[in-house]
Parts: sequence; C-alpha cells; structure tokens
Amino acid sequence: MDARIVVLGAGFGGLELSTILSQELGEDANVTLIDQGDAFVFGYSKLDVLFGRTTLDAVRLPYRDVALPGVRLLRETIVAIDPQAKRVTTDAGVHEADVLVVALGADYDYAATPGLTQEHEFYSVAGAAGLAPAVRSFSSGHAVVGVCGAPFKCPPAPSECALLLHDELTRRGVRDACRISFVIPLPSPVPPSPETSAALTAAFAERDIELITGRRVAALDPARKLARLDDGGELAFDLFLGVPKHRAPDVVLASGMAEDGYVPVDSATLATRWPGVYAVGDVTTAGVPKAGVFAEGAARVAARGILARLRGDPPPAPYDGIGVCYIEFGDDRIGAVTVDFLSGPKPTGTFGAPSAELRAEKERFGADRRARWFGA
Repeated sequence: MDARIVVLGAGFGGLELSTILSQELGEDANVTLIDQGDAFVFGYSKLDVLFGRTTLDAVRLPYRDVALPGVRLLRETIVAIDPQAKRVTTDAGVHEADVLVVALGADYDYAATPGLTQEHEFYSVAGAAGLAPAVRSFSSGHAVVGVCGAPFKCPPAPSECALLLHDELTRRGVRDACRISFVIPLPSPVPPSPETSAALTAAFAERDIELITGRRVAALDPARKLARLDDGGELAFDLFLGVPKHRAPDVVLASGMAEDGYVPVDSATLATRWPGVYAVGDVTTAGVPKAGVFAEGAARVAARGILARLRGDPPPAPYDGIGVCYIEFGDDRIGAVTVDFLSGPKPTGTFGAPSAELRAEKERFGADRRARWFGA
C-alpha cells in the first residue's frame, strides 16, 4: 500500500475520499490533499451569511483541524496538472502521484456576464458576506435574484434566496414597498422533480415573487441598474443578487482535461480517460447536479475503486447518482428533494414537504460531516 495518492481540492469530494482512504488504510494511506484555501464552508452557509443568521467566521471549518491518519493536508496553490504523468505543480513544489484525483470544484466566470462582479453575487460565501449590508439596508424598490448560466451549483439555492429575501423584508415591515423577481434559465425551479417545482412555484405565487423561467441574465449595467436577459428583455433593479456562470478552474482548463468547460468521466466509476486519474464533484460532467451531496457520493465510489485497484479486488458497484438536497421554504420551514439521476432512463425526483423532521435532518447532515472530517 505504498501508492502515492494525490487529491486536489478539499471540498465535499476531496474530504470524503480522503476520509475513506484514511479509515481503510490508516497511516499507510499515503494521501496528499491539496487546497489553496485555509477552511471549508458548507455551501448552504452562504444564505445564512447573506441574511445575517451567522457570520463568515462562524461558518468556517479550518483545515488545520483535519486530523486523518495517513493524510497530509497542504495549503498550496495548484499551478499545473499533467494527467498523463500524474504530476501536479504548485506554488510550493511538485507532487508525483500513482493515483490522482481532481476535486477542484467549479469557479465563477464573471467575464461571461458583462458588468457582473463579485459585488453582485451571493453564491460564494465571501460574496454573500459582501452583499449582506445591502440586503439589510434594502427597504424599497425592485430586488432581482438572477442566474447567469446553467449548470450551477446547489440548484435549489436561488429559489431559497428569493423566499428568504421575502422573509427578511416581511420581518422588517417593508415587504409591501418591495418587488422580488427570480430569473432562472431552467424550465422550472427543479426540473427532475415536477412536484418540488410545483411546491416552489406555489410558494413564489403566495409571496408575490415573480418567477421568470427559461431566461438567464446575460449582462448587467450597474450604473443604470439594469439586468439584461438573453431574450433582449431588461429588468431594472435596486438590489441584484446574482449567480455567476460556472466553469472548471483555469488550471483544469489549461491541463487539457476539460471538454466544453468540464472534465469528462465515466459516470459509473468517476475515472477519466487517463489511467489512474479520477475526477469527482462539480469539476466533472458526471451526469449529476453540481452539489456537495453528489460530489460526496461520487467520492465514495472513486475511493472504493482506488481501494479495489490497490488491493486487487473486484470493482465496486457503480455510482448511483442519488442525492438529497434540502430546501429552505421560508417561515423557518425546510423541505427536501431526493433526486435519482443515473439509475433510470431519465432523472427523477421525490419531494419531501417541509417538516420539523427535515429541519432536524439537515442539521444532522452538517453535524455528521463536521464530526467525520474535522472531529468537531
């Protein structure tokens, strides 16, 4: 078990894969986990930060607290990836691998939407923290929650943002002076689950939130406070809460691994076309949504595949593409959608109506992973 395993990215996928290898191999795991950041943050925390439920510091889980036997976590910036040689160059040196796993997630392509900057997006936790004062001070006018391209991470999150904004304005007694519009390029809020989409659409209607489907925000004119849609229409805004277009990180694009912006993988095994090189999570075209729970599920399959390769065992069962996404419906209610993307001829989704049980389940989801990855 002396194979050198290098994992790029300490998000859902990288942390889960490294944890499984550590649990199975202990000090012999020989895993090098590399991330340029100093902390992990659950994606759903961005809404908590945006609406003042918590602070940026409170949601950060420092990587220094990761203590997995056989795993060395390095804070380095990756500057080059050679999948053929399984060689990774960082700002601190070169890492040679026998098994390489790319789990670098998706970056935001601000340039794809003229006029859009981090000042207008709430999808990164830093962006949410930056926009939080604007949300707190917004008391009249038109708020637009706008998605600039698909696919995007955490598909229900823009819907949640619109509903939680309604709650925030209602709590402050200014909702009647405000208009909320939600622009999404998908045909419905959650296309694989008509029942979930119907529930969200009904929630928007009940709250007088304008839903504009099948359209994306193509450009922003901050000086004139106009959002231009891809059909030529325009929306004037006083507050814009944007979801940028996504793409693979620059270093992945430069590596030659990507096609049409993402890394192709065998959706059953998460293997790339290079032997001994895997990719999991948002950086891939695995046929599943870009969400942490799916990155985690893919990482489990990739980890089992790596273990089978090292031990000479039969390959594991293929990735099933099943995951649960929790959805804030406002009024302190949490629902869920369980989506199956790979086991049938087309994706299907099952709606879980908002309940106290699902709120507790979401809390356990976070607590379990904090304990598993960080011992917290």
